[in-house]
Amino acid sequence: MILEWTNHECPYVVRHYKEDNMQKVQRIAKAEGYVWLSVISSAPGEQGYVSADKANELTISRNAANDYVLLDESGALGMQYGAKTTPHMYMIDAEGILRFKGGIDDIGGGAKFFRASLTDAVNYIAMNDTPVSKNQKPDIQESVPYGCSVKYNYD
Repeated sequence: MILEWTNHECPYVVRHYKEDNMQKVQRIAKAEGYVWLSVISSAPGEQGYVSADKANELTISRNAANDYVLLDESGALGMQYGAKTTPHMYMIDAEGILRFKGGIDDIGGGAKFFRASLTDAVNYIAMNDTPVSKNQKPDIQESVPYGCSVKYNYD
């Protein structure tokens, strides 16, 4: 299973989807047999919060290849996993073992992200999909997540 924390208003997420990068990785992962969950942990009234209808609309308009969108308004799932940014990625094998967590690629945040080529980046999800699908430890198990902060409700 792959968990992708997302926020459609985050410029990092926008770029990954606008350039078909996230969708490409979703298709690669699905070909390996993964279930892909896009998780929205933005609290009501915060940037990135969406209704179920809006989440479905975004999935269609972006040609996303995810299997499901999970609305986590309370932030309980995001906090349990320690999701800090959008995007923030997690790979879980068939035995339920967390095999990878972190940023989707080796670019990193800041201005560098907006100058870098997504095509030339080392994409950790695409790179790790085969070993994790075989319940094996990938070469890279963690990377620094980058992007916008998850907009949790801390009240």
